[in-house]
Amino acid sequence: MFGTLTVRVGTAARGALLVGAYLILLATGALGWVAGFAVAALAAVAGEFAVERWSPATTALMEKAGLGLGYRQLARDGSVVLLVVAQVQLVGGELTLLLLLPATVWVIAVFAGAFRRIIDRRNPGGSMVRNIDLGRLGAAPGLPRWAAALTGDRLPWVNVLLVPASVVAAVAGTVGPVHLAGALAVGLAAVVGGTVGLTWLRGRGTGHGAQLSAVQRWLDGYRPEVALYFAGPAKDAYQANMWLGPTEALDRRAVVFLRNRDVLPALADTRLPVVCVPPGADFMNLDKSGIRAALYPANAGENIHLLREPGMKHVFLGHGDSDKAASVNPFCRVYDEVWVAGPAGRERHARAGVGVRDCDVVEIGRPQLAGVRGGGAEPGNRPFTVLYAPTWEGWLAGDPFHTSVALMGERIVAGLLATRPEVRLIYKPHPLTGSRSSRVRAAHERIVQRIRRAGGDVEATTLHGTTHRVVTGSVPTLVDCFNQTDLLVGDVSSVVSDFVQSQRPYVVANPAGLPDDEFRRAFPTSRAGYLLAADCGELEKIVAVTRAGDDPMTEARRELKSYLLGPAQADPMDRFAEEVARLCRR
Repeated sequence: MFGTLTVRVGTAARGALLVGAYLILLATGALGWVAGFAVAALAAVAGEFAVERWSPATTALMEKAGLGLGYRQLARDGSVVLLVVAQVQLVGGELTLLLLLPATVWVIAVFAGAFRRIIDRRNPGGSMVRNIDLGRLGAAPGLPRWAAALTGDRLPWVNVLLVPASVVAAVAGTVGPVHLAGALAVGLAAVVGGTVGLTWLRGRGTGHGAQLSAVQRWLDGYRPEVALYFAGPAKDAYQANMWLGPTEALDRRAVVFLRNRDVLPALADTRLPVVCVPPGADFMNLDKSGIRAALYPANAGENIHLLREPGMKHVFLGHGDSDKAASVNPFCRVYDEVWVAGPAGRERHARAGVGVRDCDVVEIGRPQLAGVRGGGAEPGNRPFTVLYAPTWEGWLAGDPFHTSVALMGERIVAGLLATRPEVRLIYKPHPLTGSRSSRVRAAHERIVQRIRRAGGDVEATTLHGTTHRVVTGSVPTLVDCFNQTDLLVGDVSSVVSDFVQSQRPYVVANPAGLPDDEFRRAFPTSRAGYLLAADCGELEKIVAVTRAGDDPMTEARRELKSYLLGPAQADPMDRFAEEVARLCRR
């Protein structure tokens, strides 16, 4: 905490010194103090370079305070004019020219910045599609790197030439040096502005508009029936990834719609055609009238851009059934149907009373779990393996019990590492762990360091071998980890629900210390699991019992599986395909 405070004070101090240099620059210019002006100008210019290179936080702070680079450069140019007026006797049109030259640079900067944005929109950054041949499309020409670096607020930097020229002019008593420097600055700005203008002219009729037209032609020819729609950010791409396999397996023409270009590289490998159209107006203008079923893995504001289409059925799939409050979001009322895994999901919506009608809830199982190995974990030359897969801190501020990481995580990991005979630990936290809480992030980092000291691989990309693992990437997948796991330790989350597919023992953390009966009533997924209090006192005993195979929860897990995930004899992929086909026929 002290370190954080020190950093903030340092950032504010650097910003104050830089602003102070500009204030002194204006004051000495108005008073005609040449020496003071020269020192303040040197401090201001050097300070700008220093904060840009070594203290981006200072730059961001000044932007928030309304003292952005543009205003600071206006102050610099204004101080030049003040100094010359104070020290040089101006005659005729000399004052007009003194004002006109730096102003011309600013006019060029404004227009160059505007046309730069038009050029950027023609090529919105990266490909818009995957697994689609749009034919030969001419990409709009982009700005040379040097020109792109000088557009916008950066272009008036050429007026820095006026600063030494104004000092020379003040000492010599003539405005000539400033006029000369100003003409040179205008010439440099004109070169940049001309390059931007020519690039804009060369790119007319190409780029983003042409790509959109090609995408529409492809949609008209392909005529997709099913759309998997994801509007979330790249960090949430796992929510879409879990539905790629089931959607790809459908005997229907399907397409993936993305709304954030950063998701494209985070999207898992798939044979499905993928279309990414970030601007809302562009996406809504695409003709999608042939689509019959739109599938949504997550709630997002930009879902409205597809929900507004009346000719298709809109289905909320979610990204995992769990007892968390997020699984029964009132926003789900906007969809035609809500698909859940089993009876537990249906009852969860009925209990929550958020307005989702029972007739709109459809049980389809969990087609993603086809790869989960039932019975014993995958055989191999390895110790008894425990997977610790906690959830993240969630969106509700002030809820310390959403995740076990901060309150229990270190004790859980320390206990497992100290267990004898030795167990192998796989630590796979939720992808968003620590993204909202510095306390959770710090606990997670201490857990990783503890596993590192125990000889574990803290950047694991494979589960081969006998050492401990920290898995924070998309590979190995959660299903891969399940298949190597003899005992799961988790939180109230869909991880526990999905692990029930394996029928192997699991532990649910109870950081709030609720009585066992109350906890199991509130969170039905824990009914067939062992409960772990915040002190983790029972952890060693649970590991010993499950390792010995003397597990009293076996029958309870069998009953819970049908409740959570649907009938054991039903193939969830077949069920998913049947429901999609029903919507397409309608």
